[in-house]
Amino acid sequence: MAPLLDDGHQTTEEYIPRVLIIGAGSRGNGYSRAIEESGLGIVAAVAEPIAYKRRLLGSKYIWKDRQPSPGQEFESWQDFLQYERSRRSGETNGHASPPINAVYVCVLDEQHVEVVTALAPFGFHIMCEKPLATTLKDCLSIYTSLSSSSEQQPSNIFGIGHVLRYSPHNMLLRDLVLEKNVIGDVLSIEHTEPVGWWHYSHSYVRGNWRKESSTAPSLLTKSCHDIDWLLWMMCSPPRTSPRAFHLPAFLSSTGALTQFKKARKPAAAGSATNCLACPIENTCMYSAPKIYHEKHLAKNWTAWPVDIVNPEIETCHRKEGPAAAKTLLMSTLAEDYDDSTSAEKRSSRPWFGRCVWESDNDVCDDQFVTITWENQADETEPSRILNAKTATFHMIAGTEKQCERRGRIYGDKGEIEYDGTTIRVHDFATGSAEVFQPPRAKGGHGGGDDGLVRQFLQAVIATDTRTMTATDAQVKYLGCTLEEVVRSHAMVFAAEEARKARKVVEWQPWWTAQIDAATST
Repeated sequence: MAPLLDDGHQTTEEYIPRVLIIGAGSRGNGYSRAIEESGLGIVAAVAEPIAYKRRLLGSKYIWKDRQPSPGQEFESWQDFLQYERSRRSGETNGHASPPINAVYVCVLDEQHVEVVTALAPFGFHIMCEKPLATTLKDCLSIYTSLSSSSEQQPSNIFGIGHVLRYSPHNMLLRDLVLEKNVIGDVLSIEHTEPVGWWHYSHSYVRGNWRKESSTAPSLLTKSCHDIDWLLWMMCSPPRTSPRAFHLPAFLSSTGALTQFKKARKPAAAGSATNCLACPIENTCMYSAPKIYHEKHLAKNWTAWPVDIVNPEIETCHRKEGPAAAKTLLMSTLAEDYDDSTSAEKRSSRPWFGRCVWESDNDVCDDQFVTITWENQADETEPSRILNAKTATFHMIAGTEKQCERRGRIYGDKGEIEYDGTTIRVHDFATGSAEVFQPPRAKGGHGGGDDGLVRQFLQAVIATDTRTMTATDAQVKYLGCTLEEVVRSHAMVFAAEEARKARKVVEWQPWWTAQIDAATST
């Protein structure tokens, strides 16, 4: 434990925040790894209802080769909060672990609102995996709960899993465009997220995010951080400028489920609904045994996506060998449903062996969003005009690349081409081009996962040691306020309304109406 100031706050000397992970799935494990490797925090506890997943994360990052101590594992986040109430009231009789400083919320998207609003009164620093919530109403509920839990100024840090902001590639790209102004005034951006042909089938046809009714639209669950990235590039002022935010004027969207539906099922597949019973499984590119066994497990790869199919495969492979792990995998892939299966059971879990043309998925696999800005006087300097510009975003399922974003940025003095690895800047006046290749950081999203963890923990440390106010630390280290988080999510919901109604949404009137509706109920 670090030394304390006179008012009870810790000094910067050796202060390391203690973190609770809620949800021991893929993201919970990914953040735990990044926290441990950063050296800026300690994974101190885990809350997870599935015992195997809870113990696996704990044995890797918390108690390791020992047995868990009181306060290190909880079957639910509710159990943790009950423990925390007892700890704060002194009812644990000195048997409690040191207090938790920050919480990572890594449960299913639709559970975020319940968890975050319950945590808010306790004053923890919170990092929530994206999306913030699955409805705009729930996003605003989170905003209200976190805003009302503080006094005049926020006293705690809030982070969101918009990891695209924190990769070395994107941080350099924004610096070149906004700080160094290498292509002059930005006129337009074309940005694409290539989801990846089998990745889309894994997560959005067979997996947890396949149905809007049980989760949310794919534009939210897959691409909310792309919309956030566009607003970060096009709305937010440079760090060195007092310029006001330049908010969009209107937006539109088109898109649909085009590929993964029953009408496109090969006739030769007949009535088969599961890959393991399909007559063309050996020639089908979406064969579950090919994707999960041949591409991954047969090469001794037991992490994502194999551990998503069955989290016990990793331990089985390590302790019992490849043959036993394959048997476990195939047993899981063979699980299926039919007309006698209740709708509740169907929607309660993924079905990774299910035929991609026989699934119950309904989210878009191809979608465009167009966002338009108009000329606007800068509130901080009325004589300065923030120029009109346009951004287009394309989310597409069937691609070779997997989540390796690419695009072009057009300015009045030059043009930038980027692909997640390389940034190429062309100067119109000289005809010359300069190529930048930012370091490829390890971890997901081009190093964005690890970058977000570092920035969040640095903000927590600065706040807890009173080196900075929470407001200043939030801006300096995360570069994103809670208000910006909610606004970028709202842009996704506005785009979905535009797509479904086949209309153009005027941003400011639409947003004002949403706020009025939320505050009047």
